[in-house]
Amino acid sequence: MNFILALDQGTTSSRALVFDHDGNIRGVAQKEFRQIFPQPGLVEHDAEEIWASQLGVAVEAIARAGVTAADIAAIGITNQRETTIVWDRATGKPIHNAIVWQDRRTAGECDRLKAEGLEPLFRARTGLVLDAYFSGTKLAWLLDHVPGARKRAQAGELAFGTVDSWLVWNLTHGERHLTDASNASRTLLFNIHDGKWDPELLELLRIPPEVLPEVVPSSAVYGKTAARLLAARVPIAGIAGDQQAALFGQLCDRPGMVKNTYGTGCFMLMHTGDRPVASAQNLIGTVASQINGHTEYALEGSVFVAGAAVQWLRDGLGIIRTSAEVEALAATVPDNGGVYLVPAFTGLGAPHWDPYARGAMLGLTRGSTAGHIARATLESIAFQTADLLQAMEQDSGTPLAELRVDGGATANAMLMQFQADLLGCAVVRPMVRETTALGVAYLAGLATGYWVDRAEIGRLWQAERTFIPAMERARVDELRGRWNRALERAKGWEQP
Repeated sequence: MNFILALDQGTTSSRALVFDHDGNIRGVAQKEFRQIFPQPGLVEHDAEEIWASQLGVAVEAIARAGVTAADIAAIGITNQRETTIVWDRATGKPIHNAIVWQDRRTAGECDRLKAEGLEPLFRARTGLVLDAYFSGTKLAWLLDHVPGARKRAQAGELAFGTVDSWLVWNLTHGERHLTDASNASRTLLFNIHDGKWDPELLELLRIPPEVLPEVVPSSAVYGKTAARLLAARVPIAGIAGDQQAALFGQLCDRPGMVKNTYGTGCFMLMHTGDRPVASAQNLIGTVASQINGHTEYALEGSVFVAGAAVQWLRDGLGIIRTSAEVEALAATVPDNGGVYLVPAFTGLGAPHWDPYARGAMLGLTRGSTAGHIARATLESIAFQTADLLQAMEQDSGTPLAELRVDGGATANAMLMQFQADLLGCAVVRPMVRETTALGVAYLAGLATGYWVDRAEIGRLWQAERTFIPAMERARVDELRGRWNRALERAKGWEQP
C-alpha cells in the first residue's frame, strides 16, 4: 500500500503529513522555527533552518505512519508564499536571511513605483497590487543591499526562489530550480495571462532574468529526491502555494466557491474559473493551479495577522501559555466588553492595503480583563474575514451561500460561530481540516496516477460541522460599525 507525503512549510513551523488513498492522515510531524525581527516591521527566517526543520519532520512523519520512504508514491510541497530567498548556485548557501511575506521594508519602494504611475501596469499584468507583501521588491532589495549580489545574479551565480523553490533545490541537491505557476503569480514578476516572466516588469524592478526559476505546472513529476536523503528516491510531483493548495483541498473547483484558511494570516479565495477577475475592491487576481496545460484562477483577499495575534497573546503578553487556551479564556466573559483589537502588527492587507497601519487596542476600561482581550483577539480574526467577504461579494455581484473553512483556528467553535454570525451565511468545517497539505497531496497523487482524476478526489470531501448564523443583524451591524471605527484609528500610524 502506497502513500503520499505532503510537505507543508508554513510561516511559523514546518510540517509533514502522510496521507492514504482515502485522504486520511496516517502520520504527522511538526516543528516550529525562529522568527527573526531585526527592526519593527521587518521579519526574517533562517532559510537553512527552514530546510533542516522540513527534512526532519518529513523523516519523522514517515516513521510515525509506520511506513518507509519506499512506500511513498509521491511528494507534494506547499509553502508560505512570497517569502524570498536568494542563494549561491555553487554552494547552495543563502546570501541573506529569507525576507518573510509579512516584512514591510520595501513599502517605500512600492510608494515610489506608485508615484511613477506604475501600479495599473503591475495590476494588469500580475493581478496584484503594488505592495511590500509580494516577492519582487524583496528580491530587488536583496540584490541592492547584499554586497556584490546584483553583479553575481547577472552572471548567473545566484538563484532566487520562494520557499517551494528552495525546498525542491535541496531535495534534488541542486538538480532542479523551479517554481509552480501559483507561486510565480505572487512575485510581481509573472504575467498571469500568458504564464511567463514579464520582461518589462523585470526591467522596472531591475531583476536579471538569470536569477529566476523555471515555471512548471502545479501537478507534474519534476524529479526525484536525491539519493540517501530519505532512504529512497521519491518523485516530487505537486507544488502549490499554501492558499491555492487549500482551495484545491477544499474541492472549491467551480466558479463562485469560496474557502478561508485560518493560519498565521487569514486568506480567502474564490474560484473564478479559467480567467482572472479584475477586482474593483482591492482584492487580487491569482493563479489557482495549472494542471495538464489548463490554468485556473482565483480572487483573493489576504489578512496579514490572524493566528499570529493569538501567538502574540502567548509570547508577547503572556496571558495564555498555549494557543489552545485562548478559547477558554475568551469564554470567561459574555462578550468583548467594548474592547476591539486591530492586529495590524505588520500593516493591513486586503482590502485596505495600508503598510503604515499598526496594531491598536481600543475601548479599554478599568473593567477590561484578560478575557475581554482574548475575546477581542478572536473576534478580530472574524471581523477581518467579514471585510474580505464583503469585498468579494461586491466584486462578484453574488451573495455567498457558504464558506468552507480550514486551518488550525477552525477548531475554535466560538470563533467559527461568531464568523457565521458576522457573515450571515453557513460556515462549513470539513472532516479533514488539514486541507492545505491535502490539496498538494491531491496534486502530487494526480500527477503519478495515485488518484485517477478530480472526480475521484471530489468524492473524498466531507463536512464535519456546519455553523449557522444565529445573531440578530442589528447586533451584527453594531459590532461591525465599532470595528470600522477601530480600523480607522489604526490606519496610517507610521509615517511613510
